[in-house]
Amino acid sequence: MAIEYRITLDDNHQFSYRIELDRQYDHQGAEATPKWTRLEHNQCSNCPLNKTEFSHCPAAVDLHRVIEDFHGLPAVKKAQVWVRTPEREYSKQVSLEEGLRSLLGVIMATCACPVLARLKPMAHNHLPFASSQEFILRTISLYLARQYFNFREGRRPDWELKGLVKQFQQLQLVNQAFWQRIHDTCEGDSNLKAFLTFFSMSSSMTVSLETQLQKIRPLVMSAGEAIE
Repeated sequence: MAIEYRITLDDNHQFSYRIELDRQYDHQGAEATPKWTRLEHNQCSNCPLNKTEFSHCPAAVDLHRVIEDFHGLPAVKKAQVWVRTPEREYSKQVSLEEGLRSLLGVIMATCACPVLARLKPMAHNHLPFASSQEFILRTISLYLARQYFNFREGRRPDWELKGLVKQFQQLQLVNQAFWQRIHDTCEGDSNLKAFLTFFSMSSSMTVSLETQLQKIRPLVMSAGEAIE
């Protein structure tokens, strides 16, 4: 199962990527990646990986080609972004920043990082160019669906979403460390702004979950009272 991206800036700048959603960490390929991808380079404080098994950061290994492709390109530049998932195709003219945010998100969520892997269910139902509200609604919906299955299968459900906040607190630590990892190697602002936007959306879940819930409440409750 794969998702394809094609980002076109002009006749001289067209980039294509195929993201295998269930790919494995490529130990041999990691050795050929830049120094900033090594595991110990600004390693996340909550990283559970051991450098004897993982010499390089899985997320950095998977992202380095994209980061190098857009090295020095301005974030505000317009791009035509085409995306094909197993279910459908999308095409939209957006800023390079927005197109990159969408691409970076699906790559990070499907890499071999155990912390980022918590986002993998969303990647399997990838929605390119998702708004903040769409991100929040999908995140909470998937989490509550998991709690329902926990309840039905005899495990303790988390209806108060406390585990969701903890999950995104862990993701926030990854975000902060990864920002430091790429900051020194990025020139221009397309990569940095794309990461900043992606990180801001995920950090919104830790700042105030109640605020995010109130944002989606009108939509969720717009169907009126349930029929018994």
